[in-house]
Amino acid sequence: MSGLKEDRKAFETSPARAKLFQHGGSQAVRLPKAFRFEGTEVTVRREGDQVILEPVKQRKHRTPEEWAAFWAEIDNNGGADFPDRDQPPMQERDWDR
Repeated sequence: MSGLKEDRKAFETSPARAKLFQHGGSQAVRLPKAFRFEGTEVTVRREGDQVILEPVKQRKHRTPEEWAAFWAEIDNNGGADFPDRDQPPMQERDWDR
């Protein structure tokens, strides 16, 4: 089993026990301190009879300047113009129902 040191680097530990409990309609696991994750989500998968939890990598949010540079590169590479297409007429809707 692996866990995380205080500086968040992986290390090997002996197996530990964790408590199961009900939270609403779901089963939950109270992890020992050595097995805590950063963030608010993990991915869950099965491998045979094992259930494996892995941290979700947090994506970096782009700044407005990074988005502007991204779109400028798209425009520089062409393909920014879209062909015309036949648009079907607007549908009549009865919103009073």
